[in-house]
Amino acid sequence: MKSKSHIFRKKWGQNFLTDSNLLDRIVRTVEPQENDNILEIGPGDGSLTELIFPKVEQMVVVEIDPLLIKHLSIRSDLNGLKIIHGDILLQEIEDLPINNPVRIIGNIPYNITSPIIFWLIEQLDYWDDAFIMMQKEVAQRLTAQVGTKEYSRISVVVGAYLNMEMCFKISPEVFIPRPKVESAIIRFTKKDSPVVADNKYVKFNKIVKAAFSKRRKMLRNSLNDFDIPISIQEEIDFTRRPETLSIEEFAKLLH
Repeated sequence: MKSKSHIFRKKWGQNFLTDSNLLDRIVRTVEPQENDNILEIGPGDGSLTELIFPKVEQMVVVEIDPLLIKHLSIRSDLNGLKIIHGDILLQEIEDLPINNPVRIIGNIPYNITSPIIFWLIEQLDYWDDAFIMMQKEVAQRLTAQVGTKEYSRISVVVGAYLNMEMCFKISPEVFIPRPKVESAIIRFTKKDSPVVADNKYVKFNKIVKAAFSKRRKMLRNSLNDFDIPISIQEEIDFTRRPETLSIEEFAKLLH
């Protein structure tokens, strides 16, 4: 079975990569090493899997489509590949049949990009880096600089834990079926020291969400429900709008 003969499932957001030059570029970007342990999210028909699997120590793939699971499992060139049928959001990396920390690659359904990124944060102890393909606009928000219109809640909340680098953008023409949007690959690595402690994550997320939900308003209006001390309000200057605050300044609001 080739991708062109597969029945695409809209509910799983399936878009298969078909361009060999792009696949080679992804491999060069990831730079798989012989001692790597690779976790691939959504291998599809194995177009990228078959290029990376021979180069690494161990590889496990997690795929939700049972037809693709069957296809991958009977391929002789993927003998030894560990194949998991399931939803990646329900998996714990430490429970997968692979040594960790892993390196992660994924051409994921774009409608679950945010949940997968937050899943990465929850699994911080078990991976080294991750290369995730996503809609270009989401990639631009993730990598946005403070003060720009793309700078948003996800820029701040994810940026408190992860470093993000846009590797390159991808045209819709290299997929079957062709998506309506441009794509990009983001490389995630972990910050040496998270800006926000784990036990303050929930509160941090609420503060950032409240601030950006009223993006055009000053902080003294959007955050008036949080009882933030006057001293911190004066230090930050609560006449400012949320897109002007750095991640470190948002962290100070946790007092």
